[in-house]
Amino acid sequence: MTTVNLLETVGGGYGDFWRCQKRYRICKGSRGSKKSCTTALWIIYKMMQMPLANTLVTRRYFNTHKDSTFAQLKWAINKWGVKDKWKVTNSPMELTYIPTGQKILFRGFDDADSITSITVETGFLCWVWIEEAFQVTDETAFNKLDMSIRGEMPEGYFKQITMTFNPWSDKTWIKRRFFDTQDENTFAITTTYMQNEFLGDDDRQLFEQMKIRNPRRFQIEGLGDWGISEGLIYENWSIEDFDISKIMHMTDANGNRVYRRLFGLDFGFSHDPAAVIAMLGNRDQQVIYVYDEIYKVGMTNRELADEIKYKGWAGQKIKADCAEPKSIKELKDYGISRVYPCKKGADSLKAGIRRLQDYQLIIHPTCQNTIIELSNYAWDVKDGMITSKPIDDWNHLLDAMRYGSEEMTIKKFSW
Repeated sequence: MTTVNLLETVGGGYGDFWRCQKRYRICKGSRGSKKSCTTALWIIYKMMQMPLANTLVTRRYFNTHKDSTFAQLKWAINKWGVKDKWKVTNSPMELTYIPTGQKILFRGFDDADSITSITVETGFLCWVWIEEAFQVTDETAFNKLDMSIRGEMPEGYFKQITMTFNPWSDKTWIKRRFFDTQDENTFAITTTYMQNEFLGDDDRQLFEQMKIRNPRRFQIEGLGDWGISEGLIYENWSIEDFDISKIMHMTDANGNRVYRRLFGLDFGFSHDPAAVIAMLGNRDQQVIYVYDEIYKVGMTNRELADEIKYKGWAGQKIKADCAEPKSIKELKDYGISRVYPCKKGADSLKAGIRRLQDYQLIIHPTCQNTIIELSNYAWDVKDGMITSKPIDDWNHLLDAMRYGSEEMTIKKFSW
């Protein structure tokens, strides 16, 4: 390996994390706290130090590895200056240390069998990295993975599960299990962007602006604090891995579909994301299933139209923010012909919230941004008291949900 200064490469603030050999190494942190980069650097470094160690990298969904953990580990290989010693394959997605044959394997919790039946050709499966662990909502699935990492280790080797995530909500089982109790097998820390000396001045300025403009968001994204559940506007929701096609095609005794497609759109660009939400609603049972979303900052209306077409929604009726008539017209010009303005009145915000509060909201686990917003959208606080006014944050997809759910108030509405 090319001679590299460990402190200069990894930076400070993670000494205890780097040296930890406990069974569970849990790191929640703010955006930009270098938790994922540090973990990737650690895996490459330690595997080259310990020739019998192999690593399993997991996320909630396998198809999210390519642009996250897979890319981060390739970055770490380059950072250490050892690109010539590692073989990278895309199918199957693997990283192999050429001198020994050790492997880094990638799996998703959406294929449970692929996680719990791992075997390695060289050495032992020692380490697991669960990135964006907040997305793993099923503690039972984690327990199955935990139990599969077993067996005696050679002298000097150890088994360890590392979890890295942003703490979007304090309702997660991870808080109860690893942060609320003391356990000699657990190392749990919180890191912030202030521990990342590699951030540019422009990056730090964004956090300083967030501290002023969005103090509640800054507590989570800047300081790594838990999302606070007190005063949440919506508590009538749950996460369920439902079969979208099955719900979509359910019929009544007369053969009529009982769930109707609903789409809502909230425009955004520079700071706020463009947000489109796809739902299935049943007015009689007062249930809304959220099954897909678009959520991205910096999209032009043409790019937004292209994304809507890619999703297959170009021909669907979409209710959009009526405050953006120019954007609505542009979307129509770009081929989204059935986008219409929502209705707004003197009390439309609270009326829309009350409407959604009357429904059971079931969110598919792929809709992570919807889950994050539901976990943090709250009534504003003034002088220490909760008010009846919502905060103007964590509400882009939820505003889109309000617009789209207007269709539920129409006596007759078609598929």
